[in-house]
Amino acid sequence: MKFLLFADLHVHPTWPISTNKELHIMQKRAEEEGCDFIIHAGDLCFGAGLIKDIVEEYNNFHIPSYHVLGNHDADHTPLSEVLEMYRMPHNYYYFDCKGYRIIALDPNYYYSNGEYVHFDQRNYYSHGPERDWVPPEQLKWLEETIATAPGPCLLISHESFEREADGVQNQLEVRRIINAANKRKPGSVLMCMNGHYHRDYLRILDNVCYMDVNSGTGEYVDVRHECYGKELHEAIPGLKCLVCYDPLPVYCVVTVEGTTITIDGMEGGLLQGITREMTGNKRFDPAARETTGGIQSAKITLW
Repeated sequence: MKFLLFADLHVHPTWPISTNKELHIMQKRAEEEGCDFIIHAGDLCFGAGLIKDIVEEYNNFHIPSYHVLGNHDADHTPLSEVLEMYRMPHNYYYFDCKGYRIIALDPNYYYSNGEYVHFDQRNYYSHGPERDWVPPEQLKWLEETIATAPGPCLLISHESFEREADGVQNQLEVRRIINAANKRKPGSVLMCMNGHYHRDYLRILDNVCYMDVNSGTGEYVDVRHECYGKELHEAIPGLKCLVCYDPLPVYCVVTVEGTTITIDGMEGGLLQGITREMTGNKRFDPAARETTGGIQSAKITLW
Protein backbone atom coordinates (compact mmCIF):
# COMPACT_ATOMS: atom_id res chain seq x y z
CA MET A 1 0.00 0.00 0.00
CA LYS A 2 1.34 3.41 -0.96
CA PHE A 3 -0.05 6.87 -0.21
CA LEU A 4 0.92 10.53 -0.33
CA LEU A 5 0.70 12.33 3.01
CA PHE A 6 0.80 16.02 3.85
CA ALA A 7 -0.42 18.35 6.59
CA ASP A 8 -1.11 21.99 7.43
CA LEU A 9 -1.17 23.43 3.92
CA HIS A 10 -3.27 26.32 5.32
CA VAL A 11 -4.73 27.47 2.01
CA HIS A 12 -6.37 30.91 2.18
CA PRO A 13 -7.73 33.00 -0.71
CA THR A 14 -5.85 36.13 0.35
CA TRP A 15 -2.62 34.36 1.26
CA PRO A 16 -0.61 33.36 -1.86
CA ILE A 17 1.76 31.06 0.03
CA SER A 18 -0.26 27.90 -0.58
CA THR A 19 -2.65 27.56 -3.52
CA ASN A 20 -3.86 24.94 -5.97
CA LYS A 21 -0.34 25.08 -7.49
CA GLU A 22 0.98 23.19 -4.46
CA LEU A 23 -1.92 20.77 -4.69
CA HIS A 24 -1.09 20.05 -8.34
CA ILE A 25 2.54 19.30 -7.47
CA MET A 26 1.46 16.69 -4.93
CA GLN A 27 -1.17 15.18 -7.21
CA LYS A 28 1.38 14.77 -9.99
CA ARG A 29 3.79 13.03 -7.59
CA ALA A 30 1.00 10.71 -6.42
CA GLU A 31 0.37 9.76 -10.05
CA GLU A 32 4.05 9.14 -10.73
CA GLU A 33 4.38 6.97 -7.61
CA GLY A 34 1.23 4.99 -8.32
CA CYS A 35 -0.25 5.93 -4.93
CA ASP A 36 -3.42 4.20 -3.77
CA PHE A 37 -4.69 7.38 -2.13
CA ILE A 38 -3.81 10.88 -0.90
CA ILE A 39 -4.57 12.08 2.62
CA HIS A 40 -3.84 15.17 4.70
CA ALA A 41 -3.45 15.26 8.48
CA GLY A 42 -5.60 18.35 9.00
CA ASP A 43 -5.61 22.11 8.42
CA LEU A 44 -5.99 22.07 4.68
CA CYS A 45 -7.42 25.57 5.09
CA PHE A 46 -9.02 28.09 7.45
CA GLY A 47 -12.56 27.08 6.50
CA ALA A 48 -13.57 24.95 3.54
CA GLY A 49 -16.11 27.53 2.41
CA LEU A 50 -13.28 29.96 1.66
CA ILE A 51 -11.67 27.71 -0.96
CA LYS A 52 -14.53 25.72 -2.46
CA ASP A 53 -12.83 25.31 -5.85
CA ILE A 54 -9.66 23.82 -4.35
CA VAL A 55 -11.63 21.50 -2.06
CA GLU A 56 -13.64 20.24 -5.04
CA GLU A 57 -10.47 19.75 -7.07
CA TYR A 58 -8.97 17.72 -4.24
CA ASN A 59 -12.15 15.68 -3.76
CA ASN A 60 -12.60 14.93 -7.46
CA PHE A 61 -9.05 13.82 -8.24
CA HIS A 62 -8.93 10.39 -9.86
CA ILE A 63 -6.77 9.05 -7.01
CA PRO A 64 -8.98 8.80 -3.88
CA SER A 65 -8.23 11.81 -1.66
CA TYR A 66 -9.18 11.88 2.01
CA HIS A 67 -9.48 14.51 4.73
CA VAL A 68 -8.64 14.53 8.44
CA LEU A 69 -9.97 17.43 10.50
CA GLY A 70 -7.54 19.96 11.96
CA ASN A 71 -8.19 22.75 14.42
CA HIS A 72 -8.43 25.35 11.63
CA ASP A 73 -10.56 23.56 9.00
CA ALA A 74 -13.78 24.92 10.51
CA ASP A 75 -12.44 28.36 11.47
CA HIS A 76 -14.57 30.38 9.06
CA THR A 77 -17.02 27.71 7.93
CA PRO A 78 -19.42 25.84 10.25
CA LEU A 79 -18.24 22.33 11.09
CA SER A 80 -21.38 20.74 9.61
CA GLU A 81 -20.66 22.42 6.26
CA VAL A 82 -17.00 21.42 6.38
CA LEU A 83 -17.91 17.76 6.86
CA GLU A 84 -20.27 17.98 3.90
CA MET A 85 -17.74 19.74 1.68
CA TYR A 86 -14.99 17.30 2.70
CA ARG A 87 -17.38 14.41 1.95
CA MET A 88 -16.55 12.87 5.32
CA PRO A 89 -19.03 10.28 6.62
CA HIS A 90 -18.32 11.47 10.17
CA ASN A 91 -15.77 13.66 11.91
CA TYR A 92 -13.88 10.40 12.59
CA TYR A 93 -14.03 7.39 10.29
CA TYR A 94 -12.00 4.63 8.66
CA PHE A 95 -11.43 3.02 5.28
CA ASP A 96 -9.65 -0.15 4.21
CA CYS A 97 -7.01 -0.44 1.50
CA LYS A 98 -5.15 -3.57 0.38
CA GLY A 99 -5.66 -5.32 3.72
CA TYR A 100 -4.75 -2.32 5.87
CA ARG A 101 -7.12 -0.09 7.83
CA ILE A 102 -6.64 3.69 7.81
CA ILE A 103 -8.28 5.27 10.87
CA ALA A 104 -8.94 9.03 10.78
CA LEU A 105 -9.32 10.29 14.35
CA ASP A 106 -10.52 13.63 15.67
CA PRO A 107 -9.04 15.09 18.89
CA ASN A 108 -10.37 18.57 18.05
CA TYR A 109 -12.39 19.00 21.24
CA TYR A 110 -12.02 21.11 24.33
CA TYR A 111 -13.30 19.85 27.69
CA SER A 112 -15.15 22.41 29.81
CA ASN A 113 -17.67 22.08 32.63
CA GLY A 114 -17.89 18.32 32.15
CA GLU A 115 -18.61 18.57 28.42
CA TYR A 116 -16.56 17.80 25.31
CA VAL A 117 -17.11 20.57 22.74
CA HIS A 118 -15.90 20.27 19.16
CA PHE A 119 -13.81 23.05 17.65
CA ASP A 120 -16.09 25.15 15.44
CA GLN A 121 -15.57 28.67 14.07
CA ARG A 122 -12.63 29.50 16.32
CA ASN A 123 -14.38 28.65 19.60
CA TYR A 124 -11.21 26.96 20.85
CA TYR A 125 -9.23 30.21 21.17
CA SER A 126 -10.77 30.97 24.54
CA HIS A 127 -10.12 27.45 25.87
CA GLY A 128 -6.37 27.02 25.52
CA PRO A 129 -5.65 24.83 28.58
CA GLU A 130 -8.74 22.71 27.91
CA ARG A 131 -8.01 21.79 24.28
CA ASP A 132 -7.22 18.55 22.45
CA TRP A 133 -9.21 15.62 23.78
CA VAL A 134 -10.55 12.39 22.31
CA PRO A 135 -14.03 11.95 23.86
CA PRO A 136 -15.00 8.61 25.48
CA GLU A 137 -17.35 7.52 22.69
CA GLN A 138 -14.58 7.98 20.13
CA LEU A 139 -12.18 5.97 22.28
CA LYS A 140 -14.68 3.12 22.41
CA TRP A 141 -15.15 3.35 18.64
CA LEU A 142 -11.36 3.26 18.14
CA GLU A 143 -11.02 0.11 20.21
CA GLU A 144 -13.75 -1.63 18.23
CA THR A 145 -12.42 -0.37 14.89
CA ILE A 146 -8.94 -1.77 15.55
CA ALA A 147 -10.37 -5.07 16.79
CA THR A 148 -12.42 -5.61 13.61
CA ALA A 149 -9.73 -4.51 11.13
CA PRO A 150 -8.79 -6.92 8.31
CA GLY A 151 -5.10 -6.29 8.96
CA PRO A 152 -2.68 -3.76 10.44
CA CYS A 153 -3.99 -0.27 11.25
CA LEU A 154 -2.50 3.15 10.63
CA LEU A 155 -3.92 6.07 12.66
CA ILE A 156 -4.01 9.64 11.36
CA SER A 157 -5.01 12.61 13.48
CA HIS A 158 -4.20 16.30 13.61
CA GLU A 159 -2.91 16.38 17.18
CA SER A 160 -0.31 13.98 18.57
CA PHE A 161 -0.72 10.88 20.75
CA GLU A 162 3.03 10.90 21.49
CA ARG A 163 4.09 14.46 22.35
CA GLU A 164 4.13 14.52 26.14
CA ALA A 165 4.59 18.29 26.39
CA ASP A 166 1.71 19.48 24.21
CA GLY A 167 -0.09 16.53 22.63
CA VAL A 168 -3.60 15.16 23.11
CA GLN A 169 -4.47 15.46 26.78
CA ASN A 170 -5.71 11.88 27.14
CA GLN A 171 -3.02 10.44 24.87
CA LEU A 172 -2.18 7.77 27.44
CA GLU A 173 -5.66 6.35 27.06
CA VAL A 174 -5.26 6.26 23.28
CA ARG A 175 -1.91 4.52 23.61
CA ARG A 176 -3.40 2.08 26.11
CA ILE A 177 -5.89 1.01 23.44
CA ILE A 178 -3.12 0.73 20.83
CA ASN A 179 -0.79 -1.24 23.09
CA ALA A 180 -3.55 -3.56 24.28
CA ALA A 181 -4.44 -4.35 20.66
CA ASN A 182 -0.79 -5.05 19.84
CA LYS A 183 -0.47 -7.26 22.91
CA ARG A 184 -3.44 -9.35 21.81
CA LYS A 185 -2.20 -9.47 18.21
CA PRO A 186 1.25 -8.07 17.42
CA GLY A 187 1.21 -5.63 14.53
CA SER A 188 -2.43 -4.59 14.96
CA VAL A 189 -1.35 -0.93 14.94
CA LEU A 190 1.82 0.01 13.08
CA MET A 191 1.84 3.77 12.90
CA CYS A 192 0.29 7.02 14.17
CA MET A 193 0.69 10.16 12.04
CA ASN A 194 -0.23 13.71 12.97
CA GLY A 195 0.14 17.28 11.78
CA HIS A 196 -0.48 20.48 13.78
CA TYR A 197 2.98 21.17 15.21
CA HIS A 198 4.76 22.00 11.93
CA ARG A 199 7.64 19.71 12.82
CA ASP A 200 9.41 16.71 11.28
CA TYR A 201 9.94 14.00 13.87
CA LEU A 202 9.85 10.20 14.16
CA ARG A 203 9.73 8.16 17.35
CA ILE A 204 9.31 4.44 17.95
CA LEU A 205 7.32 3.97 21.14
CA ASP A 206 6.12 0.53 22.30
CA ASN A 207 6.96 -0.81 18.84
CA VAL A 208 4.67 1.71 17.11
CA CYS A 209 5.98 4.42 14.77
CA TYR A 210 4.78 7.91 15.76
CA MET A 211 5.30 10.66 13.20
CA ASP A 212 5.01 14.43 13.40
CA VAL A 213 4.24 15.36 9.77
CA ASN A 214 5.77 18.70 8.90
CA SER A 215 3.66 21.56 7.58
CA GLY A 216 3.32 21.87 3.84
CA THR A 217 4.25 25.55 3.94
CA GLY A 218 6.01 26.82 7.04
CA GLU A 219 6.09 27.43 10.76
CA TYR A 220 3.98 29.97 12.66
CA VAL A 221 5.79 32.22 15.12
CA ASP A 222 4.49 34.25 18.03
CA VAL A 223 6.87 37.19 17.63
CA ARG A 224 6.09 39.03 14.38
CA HIS A 225 8.97 40.00 12.12
CA GLU A 226 9.99 41.64 8.84
CA CYS A 227 13.06 39.53 8.09
CA TYR A 228 12.10 38.78 4.47
CA GLY A 229 12.46 42.40 3.35
CA LYS A 230 10.01 45.22 2.75
CA GLU A 231 8.98 44.23 -0.78
CA LEU A 232 8.08 40.64 0.06
CA HIS A 233 6.32 41.56 3.29
CA GLU A 234 4.21 44.15 1.49
CA ALA A 235 3.28 41.58 -1.17
CA ILE A 236 2.45 38.86 1.39
CA PRO A 237 1.49 40.47 4.73
CA GLY A 238 1.06 37.05 6.38
CA LEU A 239 4.79 36.38 6.16
CA LYS A 240 5.29 38.44 9.31
CA CYS A 241 3.99 35.50 11.36
CA LEU A 242 5.79 32.75 9.43
CA VAL A 243 9.11 31.08 8.98
CA CYS A 244 8.45 29.89 5.44
CA TYR A 245 9.82 26.72 3.84
CA ASP A 246 11.54 26.52 0.48
CA PRO A 247 10.67 24.76 -1.79
CA LEU A 248 6.92 24.29 -1.40
CA PRO A 249 4.99 22.16 -0.77
CA VAL A 250 6.44 19.78 1.81
CA TYR A 251 4.99 16.24 1.79
CA CYS A 252 6.02 12.58 1.76
CA VAL A 253 5.13 9.26 0.19
CA VAL A 254 4.55 6.37 2.61
CA THR A 255 4.77 2.72 1.55
CA VAL A 256 3.66 -0.11 3.82
CA GLU A 257 4.54 -3.71 3.01
CA GLY A 258 3.84 -6.28 5.69
CA THR A 259 5.07 -4.56 8.85
CA THR A 260 7.74 -2.50 7.06
CA ILE A 261 7.13 1.23 6.67
CA THR A 262 9.11 3.23 4.13
CA ILE A 263 8.87 7.03 4.25
CA ASP A 264 10.10 8.81 1.15
CA GLY A 265 10.51 12.34 2.44
CA MET A 266 12.05 15.43 0.91
CA GLU A 267 14.96 17.68 1.69
CA GLY A 268 14.02 21.28 2.15
CA GLY A 269 15.20 24.52 3.63
CA LEU A 270 13.98 27.80 5.02
CA LEU A 271 13.11 30.71 2.74
CA GLN A 272 16.12 33.06 2.53
CA GLY A 273 17.69 30.98 5.31
CA ILE A 274 15.56 32.77 7.89
CA THR A 275 15.39 30.72 11.12
CA ARG A 276 13.13 31.12 14.15
CA GLU A 277 15.99 32.62 16.14
CA MET A 278 16.54 35.27 13.48
CA THR A 279 12.91 36.37 13.85
CA GLY A 280 13.25 36.78 17.62
CA ASN A 281 11.49 33.50 18.43
CA LYS A 282 12.73 30.52 20.43
CA ARG A 283 14.62 27.83 18.53
CA PHE A 284 12.74 24.85 19.99
CA ASP A 285 9.05 24.13 20.54
CA PRO A 286 7.64 22.77 23.84
CA ALA A 287 8.65 19.24 22.81
CA ALA A 288 12.26 20.40 22.16
CA ARG A 289 11.88 19.98 18.39
CA GLU A 290 13.18 22.57 15.96
CA THR A 291 11.95 23.90 12.64
CA THR A 292 13.18 22.29 9.44
CA GLY A 293 11.95 22.67 5.89
CA GLY A 294 11.52 19.03 4.96
CA ILE A 295 10.43 15.54 5.98
CA GLN A 296 13.00 12.88 6.75
CA SER A 297 13.14 9.59 4.88
CA ALA A 298 13.20 6.32 6.80
CA LYS A 299 12.65 2.59 6.52
CA ILE A 300 11.34 0.89 9.64
CA THR A 301 10.39 -2.74 10.23
CA LEU A 302 8.15 -3.36 13.24
CA TRP A 303 7.31 -6.63 14.93
